Order: sequence, then structure tokens, then C-alpha cells
Amino acid sequence: MRTQLIWLITLATALFIAPGYGHEGATENKKANTPKALDFIKQNEVYNPESVIPPQCYTKTEGKHNPCMACHQSYPSADKRPNIMNDGDLQGDYQFSEVGMTNSWTNLFVDRSLKIKNIKDSFISEWVKEDNYHSFIKAHTDHPQKEAIKLDNLAKPNKAFFGNGLAKDGSHWVAFNYKPFPSTFWPTNGSTGDVMIRLDKSFRQLKGEDNLDVYFANLSLLEMSMKRLDSITVPDIDESKLQVDLNGDGKLSVITTMQKRSHYLGDAKKVPLTDMLYPQGTEFLHTVRYIGVDENGNLYNAERMKEVRYMKKHAFKNKRKVAITYHREGKEKEFEQLPRTINLRERGIDNGFSWTINGFIEDEKGQLRQQHYQELQSCNGCHKTVGTTIDQTFSFARKVEGAKGWGYINLKTQKDTPTLGQQQGEFLTYLQRVGGGDEFRQNKEMLQKWFNHDGSVKTAQVQALPNIYELIMPSNRRALDLNKAYFTIMKEQSYLFGRDATLGVATNVLEKVEDNMPPLEEGFRHGFDIRLDWAQAENSKSLKE
Repeated sequence: MRTQLIWLITLATALFIAPGYGHEGATENKKANTPKALDFIKQNEVYNPESVIPPQCYTKTEGKHNPCMACHQSYPSADKRPNIMNDGDLQGDYQFSEVGMTNSWTNLFVDRSLKIKNIKDSFISEWVKEDNYHSFIKAHTDHPQKEAIKLDNLAKPNKAFFGNGLAKDGSHWVAFNYKPFPSTFWPTNGSTGDVMIRLDKSFRQLKGEDNLDVYFANLSLLEMSMKRLDSITVPDIDESKLQVDLNGDGKLSVITTMQKRSHYLGDAKKVPLTDMLYPQGTEFLHTVRYIGVDENGNLYNAERMKEVRYMKKHAFKNKRKVAITYHREGKEKEFEQLPRTINLRERGIDNGFSWTINGFIEDEKGQLRQQHYQELQSCNGCHKTVGTTIDQTFSFARKVEGAKGWGYINLKTQKDTPTLGQQQGEFLTYLQRVGGGDEFRQNKEMLQKWFNHDGSVKTAQVQALPNIYELIMPSNRRALDLNKAYFTIMKEQSYLFGRDATLGVATNVLEKVEDNMPPLEEGFRHGFDIRLDWAQAENSKSLKE
């Protein structure tokens, strides 16, 4: 839940009655009682001034269910992280502004069961197999980020990437295998997805020429920086081509491990590694997809994309400047200002921490379009001031460690690895602390499969699973219904009201936060590190073998 000091009653009242704020402003002059989401955009009226508060923050914790821990954390000052948000006190505590006390994510409370029933399985199965990314790229040749968001054959990853994750089209995008963030990004809760990374040209070249040894060495140095590792396994790298001893053995040879060093390599040799901060020019490409079901009943990342998301670090701030930005954010809250989002128009938004963020989403015909400014504002809810992130990002810190992690995401190759500082699997721990398979505790399939009647988790069964695919993928029936549910949201273009594909009306979610809502009890507040203990997972695997 996002920090906001409680507004003065008079100021809050003024905001609610002012034109363009809240729900009332758009309905006063309309015949219909329920305006469409795009009506607010067309009339330039702000629907949700607190869209940075995600839907999950309105979960009824009932004093003991804690999905909040995944985002809101405070770390010891001795940890010296650039992220000094320290918002662990927000776990289960609804510290919202007066505007935010009303849940504007009204799609959570829409019963879509009849609409879902009226969509044929055969139709939705064919729908998700259609490639809407290729036509999107062809239609956006004049977009200022056209080259940034282009990756040939992205709809079919086996055609787009080599085994090491490198894009086959020469775009220098690299796919990596990572553990999905709990639990919004679990396929059983609505979507599949992937993430690609690309470093700036100087990190990919040696003396002005592209060099894969330099590129993967620099990607590995970045991974060590993000995870605070001293060494890491790497794809085969020929030290003789770089004329640098990377593993410290005093020889120049083909290596499979390398040590951390003070600076990057190649044409980026003057750029120092900075703990938990990406270098300028780093880019991420993230697709959010429907759930594909093939002819054999296997689930996969469907060809059709719900969204294409893009981030670029357009400038570099050192730790001191990052700290100043956090302090400025805190002052704005003290002065009771609503969240500010810098509008970059076609290029998206600026999150204030030197990241450009943009997104493209399906129009009512299923073609990807530029997201509107109001639709993009919610991105800052996760990619701005959340205590658990590393340089305002999630996925790369969760990459399968070292050489094994370079390649397209594959849940079947991953065990339920613990987070740093924990002994048992991260997802198992999440199920236990949340009391369900999603933040809202409404995923009935997860409750039936992995929970006992008394609400406890079937721990032994979860631990016995061969991989996380078996844990967080839905049944074929649920996959089809989730696709249908989102299809109805897409046809409505009601993204301002929420994008969560729910199969029923949410009951464990607050429509309005009351002042007397009980916070989480102290014993149910937990520490959490976004990074994973891959070494412990490897040791456990070796012992079993």
C-alpha cells in the first residue's frame, strides 16, 4: 500500500467536487450513469488521481493475510541500498489520501460470468494464437521509439531468440529466464509474459565493433552488480579476444566463470559498476500475453499480446542523487500533493528516477495501440517509489543466476527457489503468508489444489513439485476462461477501471477504506528480498542427486 498522508478534510472535499477529479466529474453531464473509461480520456477528465495505488493494495488483510510484503520493505541502513524508500510500515496499513480511500478499480467488482459463458472456446483459442505484434510494428513506423520496441518474430520466441537468449535479428535484445514476481505475474492469475534486456552500444562493442564476448561479459557484470555477487558463471567467453583475465587465473583462455571488477569492459571500460544501479542506456522490453493452449493441452506464452511495455534509463543518477529524489518524493507527500507523473507524450512517461516508461495495449479490435497518459500513470505505482525494487525494476534481479539464466523464460526449468535469507521456497512461503494463490485470495483453483480445508497449505505436496510450472500454471479450463475475461475488458477498453482478469466479483477487496480498518498484526508482518538464493537451490539439487 502506497504512502500518502491523510489529507485535510477541506482540501479533500475540494478535490472531490472540483471538475475533472474522481468519478462524479464525468457523470454530471452524461445521460448514462456509468461512463466508459475512454470518455474520461476524451474529455480530458482525471478518473483516478491515485492510480499509483494498485488494485492489490485494497486487499482485505483481516489482520493476518499479507500480500503487501512483496512490494513494501524496509532494509537496514547498513545494507546501503540506493532504494531508501523504507516503506515496510505500509504492510497491511491503508495509509491513503482521502482520494485514495475509495477504490477506483471498479472492474474488480464486475460479474463477467455471463459474458465469459457466451464466448466459445474455439473462438478464444484461435484469438490468442493471432500475432498482433507484427502488425503493430508495421503500423508504427513513425513512432519515435519504433526501433527500440522492434524485435523480429517476437510472437514466436523459438524463432526470435538463440539458445543463449540473444535476438536473431541483430537488435541486441537478450531474453533471460527469471522467476515471475508473486503473484500478479503468475499465469494462473491471468497472464503469461517475458522480459528482454539490452545494454547501450558501448557495452556491446570493442573498438567500435560488435563483440559477443564483451556483451555477455558486461551483462554478467551487471548481474553481479544487481545481486551483489563476487563471481558468476558465464556463457563461454574467450579472454584472448578481450585481452583481459576475467577469472583471475593468470591466463587468457575460454572461461565459464568470471569475477566482479570495478569497471565494465570493451568500449564501456571507463564506466564503473555501481551497486544496484543500471548504467545509462539500459533498456527493458516486456510483453504481457494471453495464455496459450496447444493441441496437446500444454500451456505456453501465447502469440497474442495484451501489452508491450518498454523502459529505458535515459540518464544516470548516482546514489546521492537517487536519495535526493526519494527525499523530494517524501516532501511532496508531506505537503499533501497528489502523485505527479511527467508526460512525455508519444514516448510515454518519466518516473522521476531517470527511467522513460512506455506501454502499448490492445484496442477494441485487438490491435496494439499507444497507451493514453492516464493509462500509463499507474505504471508509477510499481516503478517509482516501492521499497522492494532494485533501481525501480523487478525482473532482472530475479534472473536465474549466471549462464543458465540466459535464454527465453522457461518455468519448467525452475524449482521454487527461496529468497535471500529464507530456507523454504519463495512461492510456498507466499502461499502461507497470504492465505491464497493470489493477493485477493479468490483463485478457487489454487485454493482447491494447494490448500487444506482449514486454510493451511499442503506444504509437502508443494515441495514435491518438480518445477514451478506445475504450481502456478492454470488448468486448461481456467486458462480459457481467464482469456475470455480479459477479452471482455479489451472490448470495453475499460483499462482505467482495472486490467485484472477476474472470473467473479472480488469479495476480499475493499471498495472503500474506512478509518477504523485494522492493520496487520505485528506477527504477520514479514521481511522479503526480491533477490533469490540460487546457490541454496543448487546445493539442494546436488544433495538430492
